[in-house]
Amino acid sequence: MTYGDSAEGAGGADGGAASHTALVPYALPDRPAAAVLLLHGGRAEGLEPPTRWNLPGARMRPFVRAIGRATAGHCIALAGVRYRHRGWNGDRQDAARDAWRALEALRGRAGTVPVVLVGHSMGGRAALRVAGHPLVGGVVGLAPWCPAGEPVGQLAGRRLVLLHGDRDRVTDPAASLVLADRARAAGALACHLTVPGGDHAMLRDAGTWHATTARVVAGLLRLAPLPPDVASALAATGAGKE
Repeated sequence: MTYGDSAEGAGGADGGAASHTALVPYALPDRPAAAVLLLHGGRAEGLEPPTRWNLPGARMRPFVRAIGRATAGHCIALAGVRYRHRGWNGDRQDAARDAWRALEALRGRAGTVPVVLVGHSMGGRAALRVAGHPLVGGVVGLAPWCPAGEPVGQLAGRRLVLLHGDRDRVTDPAASLVLADRARAAGALACHLTVPGGDHAMLRDAGTWHATTARVVAGLLRLAPLPPDVASALAATGAGKE
């Protein structure tokens, strides 16, 4: 699945794709060795743009800092995705379209470098949808929104780590587990981790969310060992065979 840049292919009749900058650089070295693209959450429906004081976007800032520390000294680009609309909006799939456009913009700025996607909630759904992009090698889904019937073929050959709190009342933790199982069957190297007591906003024991995500990202980029539980789970599906 790909998402074009025409007004129709980029997600709608509003025709705003041409003037919208989807890529938000946080740290963009001249010649990065790899990149991490972060995608914040949103809503099921909503055509209005995210507000300036966008709480889902603000929630990702500690993850940016943690990943920056974990990858320091390795010339890693860090960037986010700017959505045109707050919602996924059904068949429009607006967040996924913006994520694809951000990946294309990243390729234009940084070249052909391996990318790990980190997405929360709706951003997790978008990350999973665009994992078939040729730059993407890994996806970290944080309390991802995984409706029944989500496509998984694009995850073949990718390394996928889903983290979900067992006290999440917004997105279904069981649905993440089902998607991980389906992704493995489709050829992904996937694992699912439960965060005990974790809520959807990832505020309970926030430090664990930040530290675990940063360690997983560094491991997926092969800059450091993966956390042992992640390494064991991925090795069970063949990820340990480099």
